Amino acid sequence: MTDEAVVAVGLVKEFGSVKALGGIDLTVKRGQVVGLLGPNGAGKTTVVRILSTLLMPTSGYAKVAGFDVVKNPAEVRREIGLTGQYAAVNEYLTGRENLAMFGALYHLPAKYVREKSAELLESFELTDAADRPAKTYSGGMRRRLDLASSLIAQPSILFLDEPTTGLDPRSRLGMWDVINGLVADGTTVLLTTQYLEEADQLADEIVVIDHGRVIAQGTAETLKDQIGGDRIEISVIDPTRVTDAVDAIRTVSSGEPAVEGLTISAPVSGGSTVLVSAIRALDVQGVEVGDILLRRPTLDDVFLSLTGHAAEEDAAPSDEPKKRGKGRK
Repeated sequence: MTDEAVVAVGLVKEFGSVKALGGIDLTVKRGQVVGLLGPNGAGKTTVVRILSTLLMPTSGYAKVAGFDVVKNPAEVRREIGLTGQYAAVNEYLTGRENLAMFGALYHLPAKYVREKSAELLESFELTDAADRPAKTYSGGMRRRLDLASSLIAQPSILFLDEPTTGLDPRSRLGMWDVINGLVADGTTVLLTTQYLEEADQLADEIVVIDHGRVIAQGTAETLKDQIGGDRIEISVIDPTRVTDAVDAIRTVSSGEPAVEGLTISAPVSGGSTVLVSAIRALDVQGVEVGDILLRRPTLDDVFLSLTGHAAEEDAAPSDEPKKRGKGRK
């Protein structure tokens, strides 16, 4: 068994004249959570569908759990679990029956499936609803059942393709807890998401893709450092003193201050001590401020800096130029 759960080299996928992937390189080490971050249409779902053997690459190659996704698809499928953008549950079956169905598809022993289903239903807080039809479940419950179904065969590698899309904030936090629990138990996770906070919270490493290509990768902190580290922001009370405030902030900043209305921001280094220096400089200038803070860059800042546009969190989830099915293979 290698230390690398997923390896992709030069993955290209074309749909006619449309190039969905332009040569993706990706490595996920065992026990890691790697977040594949990008806007709709960036190619995230295409990557996952190739790695889970649902799509053939046009060129390049990928290995999952040491098996080639093209030459050894059956072996790959035995090693992975997949949760897509839509909850792939049968709404006319109960929660327990859905788990039994997936157990049968994996040809697992009936006794094992019964015991594992009970364990998963309890872990995902679905025991009370286990014998109700899935069509009576909330969106968050369906998501949890979908994830439970992908775990019935105890996969070592889990692909989560935008698992919290459409969930309310409470359900999203609950799903984060579930994912953290799986990782603590040794599961390797490749997570695609448009939600920048989600990647920040869950991923050990982040790969940013846009227009089918990797444009940056590293830890969340590394990516944030690449765009200039901390920023100081102040709000001036008197509009006539903005220029004086800019002069004061220049003495403590590592770059030219930016002005937007009565708010001035600038990159700084030195951590919280810079706040003291800034207050002293403003006091020397006699500038009264309404607010002053030191802000760490967010992944929103990173994404905007890298791509020139914000993540399109509210757009329809799709990165392939033709309609996809919603099932799991």
